[in-house]
Amino acid sequence: MINKNKKHHKEEGHHHDHGGIFGKNTELYFAILSGICLITGYLLEKYGSISSNIPFGLYISAYFFGGYFTLKEAITKISKGEFEIDFLMLVAAAGAAYLGEWAEGALLLFLFSLGHALENYAMGKAKKSIAALTDLAPKTALLKKGKKTEEVAIETLKIGDVIVIRPNSKISADGIIVSGSSSINQAPITGESVPVDKKAIENFDTNYENHNNIPEESRVFSGTINGNNVLEVKVIKEAQDSTLSRLVTMVQNAQEQKSPTQLLTDKFEKIFVPSVILLVILLNFAFLVIDETWNESLYRSLAVLVAASPCALAISTPSAVLSGVARAARGGVLIKGGRPLEDLGSLTALAFDKTGTLTEGKPKLTDTIGFDGTKKEDLLKVAIAVEELSDHPLAKAVVRDGKTKLFPDVNIPNASNTEAIQGKGIKAEYQGKLVYIGNLELFDDIDNGVPKEVAEKVHSLEGEGKTTMLIKLGNEFIGILGLMDTPREKAKETLVQLKKIGIKKMIMLTGDNQKVADAVAQEIGLTEARGSLLPEEKVEAIKQLALQEKRIAMIGDGVNDAPAMANSTVGIAMGAAGSDVALETADIALMADKLEVLPFAIGLSRSAKSIIRQNLWISLGIVALLIPSTIMGWASIGIAVAIHEGSTLIVVINALRLLAYKRHK
Repeated sequence: MINKNKKHHKEEGHHHDHGGIFGKNTELYFAILSGICLITGYLLEKYGSISSNIPFGLYISAYFFGGYFTLKEAITKISKGEFEIDFLMLVAAAGAAYLGEWAEGALLLFLFSLGHALENYAMGKAKKSIAALTDLAPKTALLKKGKKTEEVAIETLKIGDVIVIRPNSKISADGIIVSGSSSINQAPITGESVPVDKKAIENFDTNYENHNNIPEESRVFSGTINGNNVLEVKVIKEAQDSTLSRLVTMVQNAQEQKSPTQLLTDKFEKIFVPSVILLVILLNFAFLVIDETWNESLYRSLAVLVAASPCALAISTPSAVLSGVARAARGGVLIKGGRPLEDLGSLTALAFDKTGTLTEGKPKLTDTIGFDGTKKEDLLKVAIAVEELSDHPLAKAVVRDGKTKLFPDVNIPNASNTEAIQGKGIKAEYQGKLVYIGNLELFDDIDNGVPKEVAEKVHSLEGEGKTTMLIKLGNEFIGILGLMDTPREKAKETLVQLKKIGIKKMIMLTGDNQKVADAVAQEIGLTEARGSLLPEEKVEAIKQLALQEKRIAMIGDGVNDAPAMANSTVGIAMGAAGSDVALETADIALMADKLEVLPFAIGLSRSAKSIIRQNLWISLGIVALLIPSTIMGWASIGIAVAIHEGSTLIVVINALRLLAYKRHK
């Protein structure tokens, strides 16, 4: 139907959730009553020896029960100035009544209302899958007040409150564990099948303004399920801002985002429907050309009107998008609508960020090399003082590992006036001197560049696949730090799976140097690696690859890679459950920090694309078959409406197959 996409998928639109004397299933019961009245009236008319008024009264009842909700919906739409194709079914039924074909008119309304009710029931299955997300969050929490606990509504929780989580109960809010340890089932949010071990944070007084800095092993999400131990959790987000709440909102919004195919069918309908109405009007005058009565011409035109109604076409894509988005959400993948769902299924090329995407994102400090008599201890003091002021993963690794190499009571002076130099490093003031820490490119424009022997030492470490940080204090280079980030355990296996499902090109785009990029690429099986890229150069690389491949996805953390994602066909963020920015910026968000979910998302998208294509062929094929059949008089109104409603149900049921899509091992 013309407005079917609105009717079934927009929150403010028509969902067929009609109330009535029989509750939410009133429409279905009305359709059944219509059928009972129709069959009883037909049998009495055909085989009974009673007054003709009784079958006539039953046909009128069949009209009432079959047309009630269709008329109600049509009046609502027309009063808003919207065209409702259901109204044409009422016109066809009224026309049949005018011709004295009460049984056929009643059959039309019975089958049409039954088709709608069953379609509503089927679509409700997909909607329930999404609605189930909202039921994940508990309604109350145990708020700790001194030594006592009080049960409160989750809406009343404030940031900083401490709540108690009992064993085997749902966690009430996003927060940090401040006491206890347990295994948490995070499947409702991330889709992870195995519970994750969590423990209390070491310093719970730390104020984590940036939630990305909270250690994963101490962070919990609303709606996830506690294991066998009692936990105390400090709330970091209010109920309306929780990861689960935002996930539900985004999934609901995703239903409204039209896919390219849906936009195409909308355009087609705008041309097709007026053409059908014109054809129907012309067919009313067929009696002027061929030997038949006007009543016969009217009947033929009404049959064509029923046959050409594009109900199945209009619902074919939205039903598949709804089912695909619902299944993805259940698997820990947030797909923001029809466009990314379809686009993901057509990809043959993927671009990956390196750190935290293909690698663990937990680099380790492996080398501390001082120049010209600089002690390792002094080198580390400078590095730690400066890098403590940075949020970069490499900076955190230097601070974490550097402190373990120093004596606990060593005094580290403070650095000041830090300035990040994007893609190159950082500069600061340390004990009255200017200090630079970064890659070779950082020093290209500073004084006389890098001495040859220093550059050689840097290249030697890079040749081993290590990331280097060169340190210059005042006018002298005082040493190099070497760091190593290991590829994810499942990275190689995941890339093999991606190749199997038809991804031909897999490219790494990284700010790290080319030798490190090549070493990682060779180890995990990438087709290409591009290193030493600044954020703007990543964007250029994506634009260039998009021209070559037509469609390309960018996979990263959704924060540092946001510009590159914005310029790709599809932006995919990993570990989005822990990042508000990633949830907002990405087209597709993998809630868990797991690369191995990617083949599932692409496979589901391809199945959705295939089902959309099948639905289009079914819906267009039926219309192409029925229009000539009714014009030639081979199919009556009854046959046309039966096939018409049958095809609508077929495309909806076909789309629901996506809800059962299984992750390939």
